Amino acid sequence: MLDLGRLRALHAVARHGSVGAAATALGFTPSAVSQQIAKLERETRTTLLERRGRGVALTDAAFLLASTADEVLRLVEQAEVTLEEQRGAAVGQLRVGAFATAARGVLPAALVALARDHPALDLRLVEMDPPQGLEAVARGELDMAVTHDWVNAPLPVPDGVSRARLGEDFADVLLPAGHPLADRDVLVPEDLAGERWICQPEGTICHDWLMNTFRGAGMEPDLAYRIAEYETQLALLANGVGVALLPRLGRGALPDTVRAVGFTPTPTRRVFAVWRTQATRRPAVAATLTALRGCWDDRLTA
Repeated sequence: MLDLGRLRALHAVARHGSVGAAATALGFTPSAVSQQIAKLERETRTTLLERRGRGVALTDAAFLLASTADEVLRLVEQAEVTLEEQRGAAVGQLRVGAFATAARGVLPAALVALARDHPALDLRLVEMDPPQGLEAVARGELDMAVTHDWVNAPLPVPDGVSRARLGEDFADVLLPAGHPLADRDVLVPEDLAGERWICQPEGTICHDWLMNTFRGAGMEPDLAYRIAEYETQLALLANGVGVALLPRLGRGALPDTVRAVGFTPTPTRRVFAVWRTQATRRPAVAATLTALRGCWDDRLTA
């Protein structure tokens, strides 16, 4: 009998291309993943990892076994869904990913609600950017994720993944209080020509929105400060440095030295919950989706 946890470790190495990346995805140490695969080698009497340079690679036999493991893990998940559905209760562990502002602005209240209403549900939360969260759900490393995209920078959803919209989140242009435009009610791209932008790094959805918006208006924004954390962006703004576009979700109170000004076209993020389609009937998924929707709506009326 092959151990399911060891098959999961091998499957993760095949998916991610290295022991280190698999360990990160599974939440283990690289040593623990290597040990699992070593035990699987003894169980199967087959070499699964071989040294190549400074690293290791899967053998042909390992790839064959990993392919079978993919089918086994899907069947196990389906069996778990069927059993949980039959019990009719949200139980067991549910792994949820969320982008940073959702983890700050929605998930705390959702965790409290789920712990109160479904005490047998063990929800585990990991902060993760939307593209990575969506991929982790598709691979089976997460059960659900809260993701977002922008109207002009949509995020494709893989086959086998379902999603439900939680709502929309709007963004404002943030400026130092002493900026000449800080007292305006609304700004358009032309007003901000020549400004030095604080923006998330290349490859993020927020970066893509800014580039698409200004290029659509025939301008190239000057991305002078590429900062991932919103708190650091606010610190720069509070000291009179740059301009930025920050969503309202999870933003909190602004410093007295920073002003928020509306923008046209209105920057709009669409916020979704995503999960694997075959887990739709799982009560834990339904309960978590209900809690997320409720907390989203409560946030708007607070």
